[in-house]
Amino acid sequence: MTDTLRAVQTLSDALDRMHSGMKGDMDMNASDLATLRMLTIREYRGQSVSPHDVATHLRISTASTTKLIDRLVASGHLERRPHPSDGRARVVVLTEKSRREFFQHFGAHLGAMGAVAARYDDAQLSTINDFLGSLTEAITTDD
Repeated sequence: MTDTLRAVQTLSDALDRMHSGMKGDMDMNASDLATLRMLTIREYRGQSVSPHDVATHLRISTASTTKLIDRLVASGHLERRPHPSDGRARVVVLTEKSRREFFQHFGAHLGAMGAVAARYDDAQLSTINDFLGSLTEAITTDD
């Protein structure tokens, strides 16, 4: 078990280094990049994202969130749009520019991770998915 938890720490460190490199390549701060990652994940899941969702995810104030979103809109990475079911609310969405740049900087890493995943059969991947999902749930707090 200790070796597995150390491997998770090593993976976390590698992901931190990868994200730091992307942050520099894309000329963004950590919160900007974290917002783009969050939106990418939620978009894949078919979930809309409100400014409040961004604030909650990053654990920052609504004023800081407004500045962050303004900055990402100005740089062409995000758009504000009306909420699909609540006309009074707004959502933020990735632009094509954002998707393109994110993939440009992350695509090689995705390919390498896909090659590693291809070495495992479906049953093994299911176990890995369960393990990683359980770890994520265990360390995620809503406070």
